[in-house]
Order: sequence, then C-alpha cells, then structure tokens
Amino acid sequence: MAKRLRPLTDTKPKCLLTVDGKTLLQRTVDAMLQAGITEFVVVTGYRADQIRDFLTEQYGEQKVSSLSLPHHSPFTPPSLPNFTFLHNTDYEHNNNIYSLWMAGQVVRGREFLLMDSDILCDPETVLTIARCEESALAVNRHELGEEEMKVVVDGDMHITEISKTCNPANAIGESVGIEKINADYSKALFRELDQMILNEKLIDIFYERAFERLIPQRHTFRVVDTTDFFSYEIDTPEDYERAQQLLHNL
Repeated sequence: MAKRLRPLTDTKPKCLLTVDGKTLLQRTVDAMLQAGITEFVVVTGYRADQIRDFLTEQYGEQKVSSLSLPHHSPFTPPSLPNFTFLHNTDYEHNNNIYSLWMAGQVVRGREFLLMDSDILCDPETVLTIARCEESALAVNRHELGEEEMKVVVDGDMHITEISKTCNPANAIGESVGIEKINADYSKALFRELDQMILNEKLIDIFYERAFERLIPQRHTFRVVDTTDFFSYEIDTPEDYERAQQLLHNL
C-alpha cells in the first residue's frame, strides 16, 4: 500500500507510479522481457484492478490469462508474454511472504525469477541475475543502516545471513530484491513456506526469513554484485522526486 508515499499512492499502487515517462511496473516487465522471460505470475493486492488493466492494455489482452501457465521453463519462452494473476485478498494484513507463497500455485518446483514490483533499476541487473546457472541474488554495496535488507556471505560468496537485523559491519551490502531461483531451491522454498504460512501462521513478515531458514538446510544463493548498475529505492515522496531527477540525468 506504500503508506509512506502518500498522497502519491492514495489513488494508485506504488508500482504504477511513473518515473521519467514509464511506470515502475512497465520497467520491471520490460527488463524481464529483455532477459528472455515472457511468462509472468503477478500477485496483486492494493488496487488490483488497476494493475490488471495496465498490463492488459500495455501488453495486449490476448496475452493475459487468469488460469495457468504452460509448463516449460521461463528461460525457453514462448513468442508472446503471458500473465497469470493471483489476487491476495487479505493484503492489508499480510506481507510479501504471503504473496510469494501464493505464487507457488504456478512456480512451485520450477525455475523462476523473483522480483519486487517496485524496483527501479538498470535492466542489465535483471539480465545478469537471469543468466546465472545457480540460484543467485543481486546485492548493492553501500553504507548500511537499520532499514536495509542486509546480506552476509562466506568466502565463496554464498549467503550465510540475510535480514534487516544483522550487523551492518558483517554485511557485504543490501539485497536489491531480484533473485534467480532454480528448480531445486524452488521445491525447498515452497516446502518451507508451507510450514511457515500454514502451520506457524507467519503471514506478516518478509520472504527473506524463508531464505534464512533454508540456509541450515544447505539451500542458499550465490551473491552477484550489481553495484555498478543503477538502482534506487523509492519509499517517500522525496525519494520519488529524487528518482525522477537521477533517471532523467542518466
């Protein structure tokens, strides 16, 4: 619902804010298309109709499905993009872990790329992560505080800790919010999410907690440093104005 961005998000979801002529959502979809991905699972919540209408109008109604996706890898895509919509009716009371769990109706056990819908970044970041052979996570290096989703790695650049509460001094950087998840990791991830959502009722936390719980089970990500590519987090009206200026000047 992006309450910190109000009044900008009073009448539209954050992902439909326009930055330098394009919505954040269009930038995300276009970047994934450039990476060769044309099957999309979109989990909607706040002002869902606007998101469905935008994607339908932008990419063609004949390409949109509300039922299912063909069962082939997103990295050997069909000729046209397909969108499957899953609606999170209780979005006011749960967090992105619940939306990811819902996406398992389609992607469970399959290779896929996970992206937060409000990411403003260079499309090259998406392409770099999509090309990775193993499960991978994009990280940017910068000075860290309390709010960032921080990432700690071992000597082989595999994640050993990912949270907002880990010591910034131990962290390599901040998670960008783009993950390549291979089929084996996908199976383990949704098995863990079933436990967290159905049995433990952990519906109002970030999905990175599932990533953390999988590390002792020998499922983790290789970190990919994407610091050289542009990315910017938009949480406040001031961030939004700054993003407009930065992107326009690139």
